[in-house]
Amino acid sequence: MKHFISRRNFLKAAGVTAAASAMAAAVPQASAGFLTGKDAAVTILYTNDVHTYIDNKSPKLTYAAVAAMKQGYVDEGKPVLLVDAGDHIQGTAYGSMDDGATIIELMNEAGYDIATLGNHEFDYGMARAKAIIKEADFPYVSCNWVDLRTGLRVLPAVKLFPAGGKWIAFVGITTPESFTKSTPAYFMNAKQTKYIYDILGGDDGRKLYDAVQKAIDKAKTLGADIIIGLGHLGVDPSSSPWTSEEVIANTTGFDAFIDGHSHTVMENKQVYDAAGKAVTLTQTGSYLANVGKMTIAEDGAITTELVSTADVSDAAVAATAEAWINDVDAMLGEQIATTDIKFYINDPATGKRRIRMGETNLGDFVADGIYTYFNEVEQLDCDIAMMNGGGIRTDVDAGKWTFKTCKQVSPFGNVACLMSVTGKQIQDALEFGARFVGPEGKENGGFLHVAGATYEIHTDIPNTVLTDDKNVWMGSATGTPRVQNVRIYNKKTGAYEPLDLNRTYALAGMNYTLRNLGDGFAMFDGAELIKDYVSEDYLVMSTYAMIFDAVNDVPVLSSANSPLASYPGYLLNYENPYGAGRIQVV
Repeated sequence: MKHFISRRNFLKAAGVTAAASAMAAAVPQASAGFLTGKDAAVTILYTNDVHTYIDNKSPKLTYAAVAAMKQGYVDEGKPVLLVDAGDHIQGTAYGSMDDGATIIELMNEAGYDIATLGNHEFDYGMARAKAIIKEADFPYVSCNWVDLRTGLRVLPAVKLFPAGGKWIAFVGITTPESFTKSTPAYFMNAKQTKYIYDILGGDDGRKLYDAVQKAIDKAKTLGADIIIGLGHLGVDPSSSPWTSEEVIANTTGFDAFIDGHSHTVMENKQVYDAAGKAVTLTQTGSYLANVGKMTIAEDGAITTELVSTADVSDAAVAATAEAWINDVDAMLGEQIATTDIKFYINDPATGKRRIRMGETNLGDFVADGIYTYFNEVEQLDCDIAMMNGGGIRTDVDAGKWTFKTCKQVSPFGNVACLMSVTGKQIQDALEFGARFVGPEGKENGGFLHVAGATYEIHTDIPNTVLTDDKNVWMGSATGTPRVQNVRIYNKKTGAYEPLDLNRTYALAGMNYTLRNLGDGFAMFDGAELIKDYVSEDYLVMSTYAMIFDAVNDVPVLSSANSPLASYPGYLLNYENPYGAGRIQVV
């Protein structure tokens, strides 16, 4: 459907060009309520990492509530902006069933004024990422996403808004981790021989810091009174040297920074920039648990708070959301199994996410689903299956399982494939996936859960895997391997036998990991493809669930009921939140 541009949207789309020209002329007040020449406090409402969680119930937050919150300021004639710091189109079936189209529609209806791209905005491919930008009625900004063929930025770096008698500038920043936390192949040419896009970062962060500083300087040149970072960087140590705190510390000129990526609840943290100035850093957490409210007082002072509930709702936005939720639930709502077991990605003892650094029962289950699909459904001989922890997204409570359950766990739309690889390539993959594991280790979406195999990770041995500046694998460990005692299940003998580095094995997994350099797994380049595009990730998982032994025609998920229970000696223990002991961290 074509949307005819309004004056308000024209001003928004025109970005810094309109802002620069407007400095020499009066700007009429727009209906949205933020274009005003009067000195007044300005409110900025902000979200991050919503990840398509649109089915919250009042008083929890929804896009309809956020829209009504913004409209409340507009109705009172107060200047207000609504912004998002990325990762809004992927996460649940409500995003993946139409590649984020309805999410963008909801954001349009809610009245978003600007956004930056998170790494998951690239999950449906580069063409879709660019289409999303066009579908949005609001502009996207990113100072460090560049087209290597032209050397130019793909998006504007800066966007200015006149509000409350001030010019407020937003500098967009996208995490360089997008390469490996989305799919590196999407940033390459069709033959996957070279990168044609870059998200500037640098091994020491300097490329990122320089790009950000140039954008800040541009905002100052354009007359900005307040400069706000709108970044998808996060504060996790695993993201260093590209965290928001490091960007602030290595630049000058920010007044505040609205962040995302690490799902951190951070109402207001003061971080000092390179000149010693305190900068307000804030992030709402994730999944619309909070909406941020930043207030810029008439004198420029900045305060922030996080709002977790709202008793207001925009009827039109609510209707759009409800219609789509009902459609998806109807499509995916059929029961396929039941269970008394809770399946975990988080550590039940601490509540912290474990799936990216250690074994869990859900990690085992998903890997077993891939292994079983090729061995029992496709009737091919699969020796081992691997599944990256970053592709397993949510705990599953005991009770009814539906197709939607599996879609929530595996929402990416990756497809399963089977490849012929060497034992050396398997060793390299496990070593690469385990390189950050340890007492002081950091999360890694490439941590590998396995089926048909076991292995040990020796955390006292330092990581010596070779990687490039984008954390893509370049070569085997140069020192003693951290991963040892790798064993592959022999279906004929029922024994786990030592990995033979020179032997050929049939390895199953998702094309994201095995073929598209996902999480940086490049060691399989050139491996022989046995079968590709057999089924989408959530359907592989659904199929596995549906072939468990049934009670009253409903499959019951338990170790004893798994089709793999008939494999003698096969390690199964879904009843244990920490899995069957396939991965030993020593």
